Amino acid sequence: MVIGRLLGKFKKALTRTRAAVGEQLRGILTAGRRLDDHLLDEIEEALILADVGPELAMQVTADLRQAYRTKAVREAVEAYDYIKDDFRKSLTEGDVGSAVILAPAPPTVILVAGVNGSGKTTFIGKFANQMAADGKSVLMAASDTFRAAAAEQLTIWSERAGVDIVKHQAGADPGAVAYDACEAALARGTDVLVIDTAGRLHTQDNLMRELGKVHRVVGKKIDGAPHEVLLTLDATTGQNAVNQAREFSKIVQVTGIVLNKLDGTAKGGIVLAIRRQLGIPVKFVGLGESIDDLAPFDPDTFVEALFE
Repeated sequence: MVIGRLLGKFKKALTRTRAAVGEQLRGILTAGRRLDDHLLDEIEEALILADVGPELAMQVTADLRQAYRTKAVREAVEAYDYIKDDFRKSLTEGDVGSAVILAPAPPTVILVAGVNGSGKTTFIGKFANQMAADGKSVLMAASDTFRAAAAEQLTIWSERAGVDIVKHQAGADPGAVAYDACEAALARGTDVLVIDTAGRLHTQDNLMRELGKVHRVVGKKIDGAPHEVLLTLDATTGQNAVNQAREFSKIVQVTGIVLNKLDGTAKGGIVLAIRRQLGIPVKFVGLGESIDDLAPFDPDTFVEALFE
């Protein structure tokens, strides 16, 4: 019931993206129209405007051009289904799924990173609530000591989700907070430890190095940690989100993307761009401000919602 409701919200969140991709393609790929070089240029332009990324847009168009030359695709309406299948392949080839990687033995340590305003703290609260609802014990670590209100905001979310939190005073060493949280998780037999980190621009070298330090600290304390590094991105930023993911990946091995504000943009094609250019799976999508508004990303649902 809950999953069905979330998938419904997921489809609704793609309304603007669907108008930019599916509806626009339907508008140019009409019955009776033949596939030719002019139409292929229109298709490429439509895909770029939807922020699927120039690389994928050019690849899809090139594949279509080859299919046209071999007569595998002749009519415009055939091209519509071809693009839909191409999108699905882009999202599922080598797919590791949206499930969270769990450690062989608790605690599973999840490091959450992202720039300010990308929905990082909100995601942590929603995620902790889901884990707790699944019967797992959860501990939060307020390792964002750079921003004065960060620990207070995370504390509010921990109370809403009904989970514990480890925090120090503002300005404390983020690595020390992470270390203490690891010790607490081990001592309590906690199932999942979620570590918040300072929201930082990917151009801030000192803060990016600090993120690397937190990553190393938890790795030394708990074998194999962090087991997941989730990067929160704002879907409305389009191609800049790809740049952020690329730069963060240079400091820590990002294992999954959390895409927030998908309902506020026509640039949902960024999902395809991230997968194509970086090979990082989108694992969750934020669908609102409520504590229940977090859905696992499903490639088939995404493509169907885009083109329905």
